[in-house]
Amino acid sequence: MKSSEKQVIINNLQEQIDSYSHFYLTDISGLNAENTSDLRRQCFKQEVKLVVVKNTLLRKALESSAKNAEEIYDALKGNTTVMFSENANVPAKLIKDFSKKHKKPVLKAAYVEESIYMGADQLEALIAVKSKNELIADVVALLQSPMKTVLGQLQSGGTIIHGVLDTLKEKE
Repeated sequence: MKSSEKQVIINNLQEQIDSYSHFYLTDISGLNAENTSDLRRQCFKQEVKLVVVKNTLLRKALESSAKNAEEIYDALKGNTTVMFSENANVPAKLIKDFSKKHKKPVLKAAYVEESIYMGADQLEALIAVKSKNELIADVVALLQSPMKTVLGQLQSGGTIIHGVLDTLKEKE
């Protein structure tokens, strides 16, 4: 491959790294063509972009990227496939579900919510990761809960007062 072709690939990878919020490095070696196609279809359905890369080109793309992912360099050994996603835990769930049948893909590393996760043992933690929008929704729900309780009590208190006044009015 010519160096100009390599530079085009590096630039494309860098754009993808910078444009997606999260990416996972996996190993899908050993999957036959049918299983690989099935994995690609599942990725497409869940809006995950699957890209097979050369480690040296990915490392150069990471080095020129705006993201600080130096810790991932240690995972750039053997066959590497990158899963790009806007949703933090979707690739982790996909890896877990697909690997139940096929033993692959194997998680090597992940860059999720500006944090680095190394090794297949981090898969469960990645599945539990919530996106920023999910966390904001949780905080809003927590803040709304006391207000709803107070409003509910005020409304029920108004009903009780109204009932007492009606009773007093009937006695007269």
